[in-house]
Amino acid sequence: MDQAIRDALAKDRMIDITTIGRSSNQPRRIEIWFHNVAGRIYITGLPGKRDWYANLQAHPAFTFHLKESLQADLAARAVPTVDPDVKLAVLSIITQRIGREADLATWIAQSPLVEVLFND
Repeated sequence: MDQAIRDALAKDRMIDITTIGRSSNQPRRIEIWFHNVAGRIYITGLPGKRDWYANLQAHPAFTFHLKESLQADLAARAVPTVDPDVKLAVLSIITQRIGREADLATWIAQSPLVEVLFND
């Protein structure tokens, strides 16, 4: 991974992701935030069921589209984060960053969380 991509992953927040629909097997592209937590990349969302998460559970390979400081399409794989201790650690940081720390318990219980691993 080159330095420009590492820089974008360190400072950007808004991306698109293209997943494969769990039922349709068709590409689905959405805009979403990502979070860099101690050098690891995560995607989460508000509490509740999310189609993008269901798609990634069925088809973990997806495309991570950088679009703020740099435009690049990165092949990636989603690894659902379900361990309560890891969710607590990661979501504590994320909810604090976005001003939702009062909702931490709900986020831990109900928000999807995946770590993004990039294909080299």
